[in-house]
Amino acid sequence: MQPYDPLAEWFEYLNDDCDYPKWSQYFIEGLARHHAGRRGLELGCGSGAFSRALARAGYEMTGADISERMLTVAAKKAAEEGLSVSFVRADARALRTPGKYDFILSPNDCFNYLRPEALPAAFSHVAACLEKGGVFWFDVSTPCKLREKLANNMFADDRDEVTYLAFSHLFEDRVELDVTLFQREKDGKFSRSDARHIQYIHEEQALLSALAPKFEVLSAEGHLGTPKEGSDRWNFLCKRV
Repeated sequence: MQPYDPLAEWFEYLNDDCDYPKWSQYFIEGLARHHAGRRGLELGCGSGAFSRALARAGYEMTGADISERMLTVAAKKAAEEGLSVSFVRADARALRTPGKYDFILSPNDCFNYLRPEALPAAFSHVAACLEKGGVFWFDVSTPCKLREKLANNMFADDRDEVTYLAFSHLFEDRVELDVTLFQREKDGKFSRSDARHIQYIHEEQALLSALAPKFEVLSAEGHLGTPKEGSDRWNFLCKRV
C-alpha cells in the first residue's frame, strides 16, 4: 500500500483551503509565458486536480502517480467532468514514458518524498521524457517549513464524514508523519486507516546541483510567484538543455 492510498477519496476535500483554481491558474499563465507547448505530464498527480484544470484550459494532459488508488479516483473525477485525461502509474524515481512531452509539471511536494541521493537520477529520467527545450516545473516544501512548522507537531481535521489526524517527528534529513484517517462507511460506522509519510529535506544548492547536468533553471520563486525568501514552498521552473 502507498501512503496516499487511504487519502485518495478525500484528498481534494481535505485540501479545500489550498485554492486549486488560483494555483492552477498560476501554472497556466506560467506555461503560456514560457511557450511550453500543449502536451504535458503531471508527475505525482494524486487525484488529478491540476491535470483536470490544464485539460479544461486546452492542454493535452497525462497524469502519473505511484498510487493506483489515487489514479482510480483521478480517472473517475476526469470522466465525471467529461475531460480527456490519460492516467498512468509511474514512479518519480525512475520515470519512463512511451513518448516525450512538451512540459512536465510536478506540484505539491512530490519530490519531498524522494531521498536527496535519488534526485540526480530522478531528474535525469524526467529529462529523458521531455522534448529538447521542454519545461520542467516542480516544487518542494522548504527546509524551514519542514523543520520549523511541520516537524514535531500535530494536525487534525474533523468533519462529519471523515477525520484526519497526523503526528510528525523531525529527523536529521526528514520529517515522518504518522497519519490516521477515520471515514464513515455506508452503515454509519467508521473505519480506520493508518499510513506513514516521509518527507525529505532538500537544501536549495543540492537541488540546483542535481538539476545542473540536464536542466537550465529559468526561475526560482516562492508559492504562486511570491518571493522565495520566507516562502513555505519553492518553485523551480527549468528548461531541458
